[in-house]
Amino acid sequence: MDQRALIERARGGDHEAFTLLLDVRLARLDAAARLILRDPELARDAVQEALIGAWRDLPGLRDPDRFDAWLHRLIVNACLDLVRHRKRRVIEVELSPLDMPTAVDAAASIADRQLLDTALGRLDPGHRAVVALHYLLGMPLPEVAASLRIPLGTAKSRLHYALGAMRTTVTERPEAGQEALAGGQLA
Repeated sequence: MDQRALIERARGGDHEAFTLLLDVRLARLDAAARLILRDPELARDAVQEALIGAWRDLPGLRDPDRFDAWLHRLIVNACLDLVRHRKRRVIEVELSPLDMPTAVDAAASIADRQLLDTALGRLDPGHRAVVALHYLLGMPLPEVAASLRIPLGTAKSRLHYALGAMRTTVTERPEAGQEALAGGQLA
């Protein structure tokens, strides 16, 4: 059954159709929430809030072809709402494995992942959201801007700032006891 038909059935209150719509998207929504919030428990809360909102607001969806962008906007907004309503606290980050071929040098791969994690951790949630939608979910910048309900120029600016901040974090002097190698890898 195609997406449009499932959306129409879900609009009519069909729970099974709504479940089928979300089954293929749930992992990506969770990954985006984890990247934005940096906390698996908060990410699950955000996904749950977004899905409740999706069920409640699905009848008001004007363009069924924009379902994915609409759903991503709901998850980002749920994440940003959680950030706004929670006080800053220490967060332990759980890294999920990448779906990439095995690295030749596992230690370098782990160091690179930790470096990237540190760089992402220093971004504020609004900038992390742009990076997550653009690079994790593969959305083009105009779609990212529409999902976040910000002007395209703001999305470009946030992405530019975020990449610059991440670049600065990556090129900073590594922690004591580690030496930087050519290519930004740590020894």
